[in-house]
Amino acid sequence: MGLGKPVWRATRLAIQKLLSKDEPALRDNSELRGRALVKQAEVTMHLPAQIGDYTDFYCSREHATNVGIMFRGKDNALQPNWLHIPVGYHGRASSIVVSGTDIVRPAGQRITPQNKTPFFAQSAKLDFELEVGWFVGKGNQLGKRVEVADAKDHIFGLVLVNDWSARDIQAWEYVPLGPFLGKNFGTTISPWIVTLDALEEFLVDGPSQASPAPLEYLQEKQKSAYDIDLEVQIKPKHAQKFERVTLSNLKYMYWSITQQLAHHTVGGCNLRVGDMCATGTLSGPDKGSFGSLLELSWNGANKIQIEGAERTFLEDGDEVNMTAYKDSPAGYRIGFGDCRGKVLPCPYI
Repeated sequence: MGLGKPVWRATRLAIQKLLSKDEPALRDNSELRGRALVKQAEVTMHLPAQIGDYTDFYCSREHATNVGIMFRGKDNALQPNWLHIPVGYHGRASSIVVSGTDIVRPAGQRITPQNKTPFFAQSAKLDFELEVGWFVGKGNQLGKRVEVADAKDHIFGLVLVNDWSARDIQAWEYVPLGPFLGKNFGTTISPWIVTLDALEEFLVDGPSQASPAPLEYLQEKQKSAYDIDLEVQIKPKHAQKFERVTLSNLKYMYWSITQQLAHHTVGGCNLRVGDMCATGTLSGPDKGSFGSLLELSWNGANKIQIEGAERTFLEDGDEVNMTAYKDSPAGYRIGFGDCRGKVLPCPYI
């Protein structure tokens, strides 16, 4: 990853050639194929990189608007800075886990409408967040920013992210510095990094940023959004199968991954190989594309039917799986694999 884009591209092309039906090296050598190709079901997947730092952004206008309406009202849905900067915060890298890892329900301080005095309890509003993460390949020196036009040269590729959220813990703690215990107990990612070269065919124009126009260092001169379908499925405890609850798309995201990287470094912050950043919850324009239970249930006001069970937030034993994919005009499908986790009971309450 740290060797840079020319090496990434050459390695990808070499692997493509080896796996081609026209290449005899593997095709005609059964002994070599037996050593080189292993069934996915027979291996243990690991994190794709040693993640040094993790930054989570808040880049979906639809999600930010929904949350703003919920808690501040329609007239004050977006904070004054939101259309000017890719808002973000520094997350916890140590609790990023690979798909298939169980997530323990967190506990912390909470308040309720009936009890305004904080008390310690397990989270009653555990949620998923549908996100996409990007990995830093080539870093930058401390004090030297990365221009938005050059940002792709520093992004190795994308993964799926479920940035689990304890909404009730977060609601009490986030003023004035943002999320802490409500977010640091677990973040699940898919094990496969999909390179930007593999996604070139799916580049599209993102949402309009004409009013207000971004400051010059954030202005894009080329397509920077990706038309990739994002799906969330839930299997409630005791259910036999998953049911889809969300179908969104990465193209809805307001601030692009290249704008995120440019903003992250504009003050001189040095990104390092293996660092991961995530987009924030990716919601679309209608309820079926909302990227969290907070939105789907409108903070618990509306019950959701999933495989015969009612949910407002996640219960112990529920499993969440996220997938991402798109069919190309050439007839092949790009896929990201699974981003899956099961909720285990809190051991402290």
